[in-house]
Amino acid sequence: MSALLVTGDRDQDLQLRGLSVAEYRSFLATWSGVSFLQHPSWAQVKDQWSSERVGWYLDNGELKGAALVLYRQFPGTRKYFAYLPEGPVADWADPEIDRWLGPLLRHLRRAGAFAVRIGPSPAYRRWNAPLLKSATGPGRKIADVLASEVDPLGTAVAERLRARGWKRCGGDDDGDADAQPRFVFQVQLAGRQPDQLWSGLNQEWRRNVRTAKKAGVEVLVGGAADLPEFYRLLRITEERDGFRLGRDLAYYQRQYAVLNAEQPGRMRLYLAVHQGEILAAHTMITAGRRVWYQTGASADHRREVRPSNALQWQMLLDAHALGAEVYDMRGIPSTLDPDDRPFGLLRWKLGTGGQVVETLGEWETPMNGTANHALYRAFQAYLARR
Repeated sequence: MSALLVTGDRDQDLQLRGLSVAEYRSFLATWSGVSFLQHPSWAQVKDQWSSERVGWYLDNGELKGAALVLYRQFPGTRKYFAYLPEGPVADWADPEIDRWLGPLLRHLRRAGAFAVRIGPSPAYRRWNAPLLKSATGPGRKIADVLASEVDPLGTAVAERLRARGWKRCGGDDDGDADAQPRFVFQVQLAGRQPDQLWSGLNQEWRRNVRTAKKAGVEVLVGGAADLPEFYRLLRITEERDGFRLGRDLAYYQRQYAVLNAEQPGRMRLYLAVHQGEILAAHTMITAGRRVWYQTGASADHRREVRPSNALQWQMLLDAHALGAEVYDMRGIPSTLDPDDRPFGLLRWKLGTGGQVVETLGEWETPMNGTANHALYRAFQAYLARR
């Protein structure tokens, strides 16, 4: 893996230039931990945003970092909010981040951006499943529990960004202001065999997977034609669990089409079928050595045959077979209160035996200038209304 700045070139300035799709993809191929949100296809998914790809170069022409930049125009102006979801793709261990954040901010200002949001990749804190299971209680949150591990790199990056005036979206609370989840649940796959993944499941999960198999639940990989059924089940799930993603069927159809056009099999739709009926459908995304469980949906009836457990177990096995190092189950609520409705999602994921990971979250800064600061405040209010 290339580093942004390595020993011997720390005295060289970095230059920011645009990248072609081919150049950008070639650079991403050298990094194992790149999020699917930083791949070129994601710009096509976000159809209300414009985009570009940029790269940081040394004077000798060596490419040392890259990013997908999304731009959202503020209504009624020629100004833009710039967003790098889970990016830039760079070596965050470099203590001299001004060498690349400086050129980025200057470039975005010239492009008409009034503010920028980034998503640094280092983790911040981790909690093992047994620790959190023992820490549940009225009014409790994950942040109330002493972490199993604090990442020194994540701590250092946070300090460096704060020292330069960047603000963590939503502060240090639960990350509700982030576009991407701050708290995620991950199952480590590297160095483990399928039987070790099985033993990592808790007793309830193993029983539910066996129940699904005994009941005749069949797990299939569907296709684009099955997306309307997935979306129907998703609306049922949203109503049952009290949330709304705010996306229509066309969004998932576009996502499925563009991600798989970029790389066949990048996005898969898994179906749990029982007695000829689809009872649950989950989406999975693959990029490099990482796999994400993105969105899950299930029917209200025949839940006793445990279709979602069957889906997740098969997805874990498939992710392992693909050579993934991490199976990321994406966002979780920050509550540890069993009486809070969202806690059920965390409880379900804890049963896989993985870890809760608090990422650094997303960080923002307005561009210099009174007008940009005013637009930034107005844009925050606009997003809050939406």
